[in-house]
Parts: sequence; structure tokens; C-alpha cells
Amino acid sequence: MGGKFFYLLVASTLIAYYIYTPLPENVEEPWKVLLLDAAIRSLRHATIVEKLNLAHYMDVINLHTIAEYTAPTSDEKVIVTDTDFSHVPVRLYIPIKKSNVLKRAVIFIHGGGWCIGSATMKSYDLLSRWTSERLSAVVVSVDYRLAPKYRFPVAFEDVYSVAKYFLQSSILEKYTVDPSRIGIAGDSAGGNLAAAVTQQLLDDPDVKAKFKVQALLYPGLQIIDVELPSYQDNKNMPILPKALMIRFFSEYIVTDDSFLKALETNQHVPVEYNHLFTFVNWSNWLPERFKKGHVYTDPSHRNSKIGPKYQDFVDPRIAPLLVEDIKLRGLPLTYILTCQYDILRDDGIIYASRLREAGVQVAHEHFDDAFHGSMTFLSGPFALNTGHRIANNYIEWLNKNL
Repeated sequence: MGGKFFYLLVASTLIAYYIYTPLPENVEEPWKVLLLDAAIRSLRHATIVEKLNLAHYMDVINLHTIAEYTAPTSDEKVIVTDTDFSHVPVRLYIPIKKSNVLKRAVIFIHGGGWCIGSATMKSYDLLSRWTSERLSAVVVSVDYRLAPKYRFPVAFEDVYSVAKYFLQSSILEKYTVDPSRIGIAGDSAGGNLAAAVTQQLLDDPDVKAKFKVQALLYPGLQIIDVELPSYQDNKNMPILPKALMIRFFSEYIVTDDSFLKALETNQHVPVEYNHLFTFVNWSNWLPERFKKGHVYTDPSHRNSKIGPKYQDFVDPRIAPLLVEDIKLRGLPLTYILTCQYDILRDDGIIYASRLREAGVQVAHEHFDDAFHGSMTFLSGPFALNTGHRIANNYIEWLNKNL
């Protein structure tokens, strides 16, 4: 009996050691967060499976997406169907409430580092359903193709194709949508895609209807400098540590060990692109409270470890922060949500600052007690209060401004 108790004690101690990670004191429901992070970290051990040539790293990570699948289910408030827009899968939500008034609409783009995730996941299905119900709006949730099978710019092109298709007058008429009350939104990599698509649509002469608003939820908006204060302070925070974000970047652009290693040390920018660092110079764009004693050092002084062959990472379709101010001036009313304990925090804050400087009206909401991806935990025993607050605030902002 004593031996069994000892082994149980040792096993329990090891499990607790694996699960426990120091968290900031103001994080709500810490044990839920720790358990969620431990589950996600266990999937990240897929590097072992990959080295044994049993499966690709991202295929293992994507098991979470598969487990979260939920079928399209209509109810008394919303009709939900899976269909295609311009040959791209979308999940469509149409409110049942009868009205002579034209409906609002939102194109939503899910996150997942361009490599995982789906519009069919329970969390995204819930978010889109709630948005449709509360706004009495048509919601188009885009299931774009994922890296590494489909690398940049495929995800961008899928979302862009859906947006152009939906913004046609004939399609808007079909779904009784008001062309002056359409928004685009996305979280994380989806926020990246939403920002990039909104920028590119400004110059598209074929698109007459324009977005009234864009909502970017903890978006990643650049890859040129991965040593911003938020990257340094939050590199080991739950859900999205720096190592995983670097892997997502690499898989989206190209799987190459030299590029991955250069990204890890922030030595991936050839000298001919050094002028772009001004767009993400956090010493100019971050409010003082987010600098937290960090001292800015010019990244252009670093020696690049790769040549210019991977120049996609400076393309505005993957890095919406790297555009001149003139490209920002025509953008719509913008909502940007950031989380304190998120490596991507500073991307969103810098974009908010630059948009304001360019004359764009911006609502920036910052959650001091939240971490990246909080909004994807909306159901089940590990649903987070923080996730519900973020989702409710986002939907309420849309309701007031769309």
C-alpha cells in the first residue's frame, strides 16, 4: 500500500509540475488557464512525432481543430449552412427574424497562425451565431486553406475572393444586405487577413461596396521585428509562446531551417529592407506604459542570416503594418482589441497608433488580464469568463457601429 501511495504521489507531483506555469496574479480562473495551456503544450510535443517521420507537426497540432468540429445547426433564430463563395468554403449564418429593413453583414476570419483552425470549430461557430443573432446580421465565416500545404498568399487570396464575391451588388441583394453596413473581422491570423484584405480592397476598382468597419482581435500584423516588448515579456505565456508563433510564421512562408533559425534570433531581414523598420519602431508608437523599461535598439544593425529570397514576409498582404501612411488614410472605422499577456499585443497597439496618425477613427480596447486566444474558449467545462467578456465587447461594438 505504501509503495502504491508513493508512486501515486510521484506521478501526481510530475503531472502538477507539468501543468503548473507561473501566471500573472490578475489572470482570471488560473487553473482553467493552466489546464488549457498544458493540453496545448502536450500537442506541441509533436516535434517528436515529426522527427520520427510519423506526421507533420501542424497535422498533430490541428487535432484540436478536428476535435472541436461542430456541424452546421440551424435553430429558431439563425439558419446555418456550409456552402462555397467563389469556390472557397464558408459557413453562412442568416438571421430568421423577418424585417423590411436591409440586414447588416460581417465577414469573419478565424485565427490559428494560418496553419490550424476552422470556421467549423465550436468556438467560432458560437461566436458567429451570437453575432448573427444579436445584430440580426448575415455572417460569412471563411474556411480558407491552411499552411503548410497551402502557403502564402493562398489564405489571403481565399479571403479576398470571398470578400469580392460577397460585396457584389447581386449577392448583397440575394441576402438582403445593406451595402453601406458591411464589416470584416478576424482574430489573430484572421485579424491579419482582415487588415490585409481591407487595405487591398481600397485600390480595387471592381469593388463598389466598401467595408464600414473592420474589427481586429489580437491581430498579428508584421514579421519584420519579433523582439518588440510584448515578444520579450510574453515569450512563455500560455497558448501562444514565441516559439510556436515563429513556427507558424515559418510554415506560412516557407519551411526552411535557415529561415526558422534566423527568425528565432531576429536576424532574418536583409539590409535592403531596413527602411521598413520605421513602421514598427515601438519607441515611437507604443504608449509609455507598454514600454516597461525596455530600451529600443535599431534592428537594422543586426546582421541578416539569410538572403533576400524569402521576401514574402515584407509583403503588405502578410504584413499590413509595413505600408506607407497614404495607404492607411482611406481605411474604415477600426476596432482593435489587444491583450496584455500576448506576444502580438504590440502589433495591434502600433497599428492603432499609426491609424490614428493617418486620420483613421480607431477604438482600441485593451484587456489587462487577458492572454492570446482567450476568445476561443467559449464553451464546455473550460469556457473562460475572459473569453466571454472579449466576445461580448466585440459584438457590442459591432452592434453600435455597424
